[in-house]
Amino acid sequence: MLILGGTRDARQLAARLAGRDDLSVLLSLAGRTENPAPQPVPVRSGGFGGAEGLADFLRAHGTCAVIDATHPYAANISRNAASACAATGVPLLALGRPAWAAQEGDCWREVQDVAAAVEALGMAPRRVFLALGRNEVRAFEAAPQHAYLVRSVDPITPPLAVPQAEYILARGPFSEADDHALLGASGIEIIVAKNSGGTATYGKIAAARALGIAVVMLRRPPMPDVARVSEADAALAWLDARLGCAVVRE
Repeated sequence: MLILGGTRDARQLAARLAGRDDLSVLLSLAGRTENPAPQPVPVRSGGFGGAEGLADFLRAHGTCAVIDATHPYAANISRNAASACAATGVPLLALGRPAWAAQEGDCWREVQDVAAAVEALGMAPRRVFLALGRNEVRAFEAAPQHAYLVRSVDPITPPLAVPQAEYILARGPFSEADDHALLGASGIEIIVAKNSGGTATYGKIAAARALGIAVVMLRRPPMPDVARVSEADAALAWLDARLGCAVVRE
């Protein structure tokens, strides 16, 4: 079976499958992170060559099932997985965290994309916490009047071409207490974040609520209409129900 990963959910699911002798489990990572966390099962890294390439991969490996546990903003691979599985007849399940919902006391402004997030910061200089991937933060060079605090798993290289930017290299989970201290000590006035869901990175959202800090929240992209669960137990039950499926042949 194939797990499309890159998330904590994928790693935890793989760990629960690692000891089984009735499955050959492969975890696929996009390869965008320089130093990915250790994984409990064999790993492949890099793309498949679109939906057609993924379909060829599923056929070649006699894949019995695919679980898409990619990041909720990894829309391309999710669409490719839906197309490839439909073409090959391989059962597909999406495992993902429900989106966060704004609570009383939250001050969110939801935007469609990173360009809209840059615009939402306004012209007046502000201290901004960027809780985004390194591929997204480069867009904020278009607003050099702000002072940025950037947290990422991998280094931002080269550094942003702005007068004021600080960098934190860290991998979640992040607690509310730690993020409360970080935001307060840094004088952050606004946060730009993705609606990742789950608990690992929710600390900054809860801390922002407590501190009265505004959040510019990137909306999740639309995802394909496939079977979907939010818990590993449900994914395991789904998989067990399909262990007798026939492998895909040419």
